Amino acid sequence: MRRPSLLAGVITGVVALSSCSAEVPSVPPSAALPPRAAIDYQLGGPYDPPDSVQIVVRDRTAQPAEGAYSICYVNAFQTQPGEQSDWPASTTLSRSGAPVIDPAWPDEVILDTSTADKRALIAQTVAPWIRGCAASGFRAVEFDNLDTFTRTDGAMSFDDNAALARVLVDLAHSSGLAAGQKNAAEFAAALKDAAGFDFAVAEECAAFAECDAYTGVYGDQVIDIEYADRLPRTFADVCADAATPASTVLRDRKLSTPTDPDYVFAACADRSG
Repeated sequence: MRRPSLLAGVITGVVALSSCSAEVPSVPPSAALPPRAAIDYQLGGPYDPPDSVQIVVRDRTAQPAEGAYSICYVNAFQTQPGEQSDWPASTTLSRSGAPVIDPAWPDEVILDTSTADKRALIAQTVAPWIRGCAASGFRAVEFDNLDTFTRTDGAMSFDDNAALARVLVDLAHSSGLAAGQKNAAEFAAALKDAAGFDFAVAEECAAFAECDAYTGVYGDQVIDIEYADRLPRTFADVCADAATPASTVLRDRKLSTPTDPDYVFAACADRSG
């Protein structure tokens, strides 16, 4: 779960990265997201989704939802809470010998993508997770925290993260999975060109008025999660807005399960008519 980056900086080196993007293995058309489908975002814990739901996102440690197009969540650019020891020490970003913590997520350490060797080690760690997602029956994978470089005061660049993203997309495609860009709206076009992403997962694109940044690049291959504690208007109005992706869901910030009193779920109705 990640709030979109607000950086509007200049991207460098995109041409060099995108010039070889055609070499990334393509994913089979059958792996594409069902367009305009109702979704559920279940990172807080798996549960049986509502009958109307066709797309379900779950953590890589969970099993895919039976009968649904399931997307596997992988935090590939910083550590998950309590999982720092799963990473080689050289892959985490440090200053003065101390790990660099994501300021918005104090229990997550940023991974260091600044060199080819470090990116190779990160990919080596993530590769079994990607293969595990495929073996479990997921159809796609989303890679979170693509925009960590914006939170490192120049220690890492767009080019660094885009280079790692391209390797991860390659691994996903080689495993038969579609690969999704997570957030980073302002980099959507550059990331698709450089890394070969197939779809996008946006959080709060309606709240931040940036849905067009995704749909302009990915068309109907965009899903959006809005949160009940920060809606710019009623959810009905959000869904009625032509700029809002049809596959948009309203969830509580904790992404709770239905037994939790904070649980919120609502999906935009199909607008195909």
